[in-house]
Amino acid sequence: MTGTPQAIIQWLFGQDRTKLFDITEHREKRSLNANAYCWALIGKIADALRVSKEDVYLDALRQFGQSEIVSVLSDINVVGYFKYFEKVGTGHVDGKEFTHYKVFKGSSEYDSREMSILIDGIVGMAKEMDIETLPPAEIARLKEKWSSR
Repeated sequence: MTGTPQAIIQWLFGQDRTKLFDITEHREKRSLNANAYCWALIGKIADALRVSKEDVYLDALRQFGQSEIVSVLSDINVVGYFKYFEKVGTGHVDGKEFTHYKVFKGSSEYDSREMSILIDGIVGMAKEMDIETLPPAEIARLKEKWSSR
């Protein structure tokens, strides 16, 4: 239910007193957030290149995203453990072979600085392809909203 405090209180008095209710402040949903904007641009880039959105996203993560190197015993299949990764090499320790992976963090997990870098990179990719982007002030607003989420 959405309403004024008085309307909600009146409504609550008519409800079963054994039930529990959560009350939160109503906020208008944002029509576009930073992550949604990234995916909108990724879709336009993918269409122009005639590749999948996932391919463009992974390329953006490789170029501008956050990652860590993880070493795993080579006989372990990491598919299902990591969503975005690539093999970067192998090594041996105490007679055991390890495979080294560069594992990329998904953008929905980014903090404001990380998201800002990714957005700037994807916007740059789009501009290089003459794909229209939002004005700089609107992009700055999206980044600001990301930091206050």
